[in-house]
Parts: sequence; structure tokens; C-alpha cells
Amino acid sequence: MQYPPHLRTVRVTRYVTPLREGGSLPAIAEADDGFLYVLKFRGAGQGIRTLIAECIGGEIARSLGLNVPELVLAILDPAFGRTEPDEEIQDLLKASVGLNLGLHYLSGSISFDPVVNSIDPLTASQIVWLDCLLTNVDRTARNTNMLIWNKELWLIDHGAALYFHYNWDDWEEQATRPFTPVKDHVLLPWASRIEEVDTAFRKRLTADHIQEIIDLIPEDWLLDWPSGQSPADVRSVYTQFLITRIAASANFVKEARHARNALV
Repeated sequence: MQYPPHLRTVRVTRYVTPLREGGSLPAIAEADDGFLYVLKFRGAGQGIRTLIAECIGGEIARSLGLNVPELVLAILDPAFGRTEPDEEIQDLLKASVGLNLGLHYLSGSISFDPVVNSIDPLTASQIVWLDCLLTNVDRTARNTNMLIWNKELWLIDHGAALYFHYNWDDWEEQATRPFTPVKDHVLLPWASRIEEVDTAFRKRLTADHIQEIIDLIPEDWLLDWPSGQSPADVRSVYTQFLITRIAASANFVKEARHARNALV
């Protein structure tokens, strides 16, 4: 049985340390539930659309049975920006007051390394299919965005996915495109069961379930959309993009198969 997705809301109580990765300056922070989270800020350079991609990508992955740290909506109080001595971080905190996104911090985890860590063909195929659906360009050998924690593989950081939302007007055409960056996917050499995965995952990701995931996006993140659309209209575009892309999955499955054949 597939339960409806749900995001808890927590309040950030302590800024622990920045994680100086890329330009987004995520940080480890403690919340009022006593847990540590990797906090993704709405005021970072990539903006709120990164949080939306993180939310959608993470919850779709979870609904497909893949391991993803719990995602939470994290409220940041204005007081945090007043006491931070680092001016760059202070500006980021001030720009991020309100709802941000947190991922449960997997203490003691290590980055997945394809040279050291093994992966079975089914799991590899599932992750490649997921990233083709999400148009996630950020799962390469240089930056795998996968962790080993408690001897299990966990997926993190889907903020670079769904890049159609930076060029919003032609989303319908983008929804049916193959995903050519799959050629650089770190798991592609092991993804020998992608057609089998395609059949199973298309059945799981029903239109109703996609709508449930899109409904998780806080309305606050959808206000003042660059196109001028209402939050309801923005949700509708995300929903229809994913439904259309799933229906046209043969396009990206074929691209992945051809890219893999060129490697092995």
C-alpha cells in the first residue's frame, strides 16, 4: 500500500556549521525536534526553484522505494541573521527567513564511490530511470550525490533536477525530450535493467500520486512566480510536466540504452 506523502514542519533552533559545497551554501542545523538537518536555503543563489526540485525529486524517489533522508519544511527565524559573524552567511540567513527545506543529516555517512562500492543492476537501473525522469544532471562520477549510511545506499540533493522550470514557457516540448546528459550518469554502466524498471515505475507513478507530491510544495514558494501565474497554475504545470514525461518515458529509456551501449 502506498501512503500519501507528507512533510513535517520544524523550527530551526541552532545553526551548526556551513557546508561550503557549490554556490548554495547549505548548512547543518538543529531543529526543535532535536534532530540535525542539512538545510537548503530559499535565499541561496539558485533560489526557491532549487527547493522545489529537491522536494519533488526526493519524494518521487521515496515513493519508488529508494532511500532518501526525510525531508522537512524548516522555519528560519529572523534572529539567526543578526548574530552570525560571517557576513556572507549572515546575508544568506537574512534572505532565507521563513520556510526552507531540510534533509535529515545522516551522521557518519560516506560518499558513494563507484570504484569502491558495488551496486546491483536493478538498483542502478532504478536510479538512472529516476534521474532521466527528473532530468537530474547532478549524479556524475565527479559528484555522485549518493551516500552509504548503515551499509545502505541513500540518494541526496535533487536540487539540480527539473531544469525546465528555468525556461518555463516550452515545458510541454521539454517534457517529451530524451535526457542526453544520461551519458555522464555515474551508474549507467550497471543499469542493464532499465526497460524492466520502466514498466514497473510507470505503474507506480499514477497521475493521482504525482498530484499528491506536487501538493506538498508550500504555497509560499509559489507566490510571485516569474511568469505571473497563480500557485494553482504553477502546480498544474509541474504536475502535467511529470505526467507527460512518464507517458513519454520510452524516449528517455531509449536514450539511456543507447548511451549505455556506447560504454559497455
